[in-house]
Amino acid sequence: MPELPEVETVRRGLEPAMTGAVIATARVNRPDLRWPFPPGMAERLAGQRVLALRRRSKYILADLSSGETLLIHLGMSGRILISGDPLGQFVHDHPAVEKHDHVVLDMANGARITFNDPRRFGAMDLMATDTAEAHPLLAKLGPEPLGNQFDEPYLVAALAGKNTPVKSALLDQRIVAGLGNIYVCEALFRAGISPLRRAGRVSASRVAALVPIIRAVLNDAILAGGSSLRDFRQADGELGYFQHSFDVYDRESAPCRRAGCTGIVRRVVQSGRSSFYCATCQR
Repeated sequence: MPELPEVETVRRGLEPAMTGAVIATARVNRPDLRWPFPPGMAERLAGQRVLALRRRSKYILADLSSGETLLIHLGMSGRILISGDPLGQFVHDHPAVEKHDHVVLDMANGARITFNDPRRFGAMDLMATDTAEAHPLLAKLGPEPLGNQFDEPYLVAALAGKNTPVKSALLDQRIVAGLGNIYVCEALFRAGISPLRRAGRVSASRVAALVPIIRAVLNDAILAGGSSLRDFRQADGELGYFQHSFDVYDRESAPCRRAGCTGIVRRVVQSGRSSFYCATCQR
C-alpha cells in the first residue's frame, strides 16, 4: 500500500492541474470502491473549484468551493493519472476510459484526472471541510511526521513505558500519522535501533534522535518520487526511485550498508509484516 511519500508525490503531481481549477464534469462509473461512494458524488463535484489540495496521513484531501472536501485513498492498487496539457507540463492526450477507470474528473482547464483501481481497495468520500478532521478515517490520527507537532518531546512521551516493539509503535497511526512498513524499517536502520526492541526500553535520547531521522527518510523518498512497489505510480505515470536507495528493506541476506559493519540484513515477521534489519549494528 502506498505510504506517505508516495501519496505526497501524487499530491504534488496533481497540484498544478487541480489547485484553483474548476471541475467541469465528474463521472462516477460504479457505485463503490472499498465502500459505497457518497450519494450524488458526481453532481456534488461538478462545477466546484478546487481551493486547496492537501495530504493528511495517507489521504489526499481536495477542498472545494462548495464547502466540502473530497477525500481520496489510493488503497493497494489505486492510481491517479493526469492527461491533457493545461499548463504545458503534461504530455498525455486523453486516453479512452478503461475498465478500471472508476472516477473521471474533467477540469475546465483541459486536464483530466482519472482514478484507476483494479482491485477496488481505494476509497473516496465527501465531507464538510470545517469538520473534516472529525471524519472517522481522520479523527484518531496522530501528528504528521513532517509537521511541527511531531517533535522530540512528543515522541519521547508517546513511546515512554510502551511494551510493544518500537517498530509496531511507530506504525501505530494514533502515535504518528502516515508512517508505513518501508520507511519505519529504513528510519530504524539509520538510527541504529532494532525493530525488536521494546519501545519503552529505547532511551529518551535515542527516541529523540529518531525524529529528524524519520523526517530525513521521508523527505529523501519524496524527492526520489516514492518507491515503485507493486502498483504505485506517480500522477504522471512515472515510477518512483527511492527503492534503489533502500538500506535494509527487501534486502534479506544482503551485506549491511553501514560503513564498517560486517553484518547481514535479516528478515523477521512482526504482526504479519516483514521487518528488515541488521542485528549487528541495530541494537
